Amino acid sequence: MRTSTLIARLGLLPGLALFAAGCGDVLTAPPRSPTLPAGTPSFATGSPSGIVLDQQNGVLNDGIPWASGGTHVGKGFDPTNPHRGDAIVATFVWRGTTNTITTVTDHLSDAAQTPVGNTYTLVDYVTMGGYSMATYVATNVQGFPDPNTSPDGVLAVHAIFSDMISEGGVMLSAWTGVSGVTAQALGAHGSGSGVGSSTTIADPGAFPVDAGALAYAVTMSNGVVGVDRPPGFTNISSGSDQAIETDAEYLVAGSALTAEPQWTWYFTSPSVWLATGLALRPAAAHLGFLVQPSSTMLPGAAISPPVQVAMLDELGHPVAGFTGLVSVALAHDGSLLQNARLSGTATVNAAGGVATFPDLSIDQVGSGFTLRASASGLPAVVSAPFNVGLP
Repeated sequence: MRTSTLIARLGLLPGLALFAAGCGDVLTAPPRSPTLPAGTPSFATGSPSGIVLDQQNGVLNDGIPWASGGTHVGKGFDPTNPHRGDAIVATFVWRGTTNTITTVTDHLSDAAQTPVGNTYTLVDYVTMGGYSMATYVATNVQGFPDPNTSPDGVLAVHAIFSDMISEGGVMLSAWTGVSGVTAQALGAHGSGSGVGSSTTIADPGAFPVDAGALAYAVTMSNGVVGVDRPPGFTNISSGSDQAIETDAEYLVAGSALTAEPQWTWYFTSPSVWLATGLALRPAAAHLGFLVQPSSTMLPGAAISPPVQVAMLDELGHPVAGFTGLVSVALAHDGSLLQNARLSGTATVNAAGGVATFPDLSIDQVGSGFTLRASASGLPAVVSAPFNVGLP
């Protein structure tokens, strides 16, 4: 039996309250047999940037009661925090038949468990046979040390439940290059569930993935047995305890595709499986002038300060991984005879996402000159107007 849902986009949840609690130990990878080799991620071609797995961690058997009668399940990104601006995917698994998570939030791992306060949005929840799995996403995460230089600065993510659970865990992964706007980042998603007592396929259903987007896929079972991973995907993390086994996978689409991750569980007795797949869209990068061209007093004089052009994300931040070629040219010729020439180094490689043009000049007097900047795979952008030899 399998149930499946497919939703193109979710609205945002209301703001989540904060609760500080300790978080558990690392997720461990058990021996797995038989196992298919993991696939190789297909990174977007023709794009100056891409989604990259930054950090991952996890824990199982972390249902720890707290004083008011509920529980928490959580884990820190130790030893290394994600980068600020990443997207975090948190998949929680536990014994239970309803989603009793009241809060998903984050904090630092200092003595005060200082709240950080990023917003985690529920993307998908699935339950069957007394087990549940829920996946939450936070985009453009902020408010923590990057990099963390001490254990007190570790970013921890956890869920607070409204009742006690006897078994639980979380798989965390952080992704660089995902859109920083949650409503734009969330793509299609689906979940499935079923029961098997022998070789069984776990399938969350097919879902579309845009070019350059991330396909995230996760499964769990109460059958702690061998499992074949979905072909074409790359493993993020795998683990098991006495009652639950989990596996998380991903791919980055080189072109638009339909993903349908399928695991093969080798059950030896009646066992439950749950599976979820979701897509996260890349940041919509564009060119922008960080330093606009300034007017010069004389024809042929270098424009100062040097013009700078950067690849920017939706929030206006330079995309540090961009090192491609950027070119500038005259867009509007403000000279009287329309015969001005732009001189200097007009094509440079970006460094840290920023292209600097140190010696540009124009050989004619005029007003209202503009420059056009261009880079492969990105829309061109035109500068603000400037003058040469005129007040």
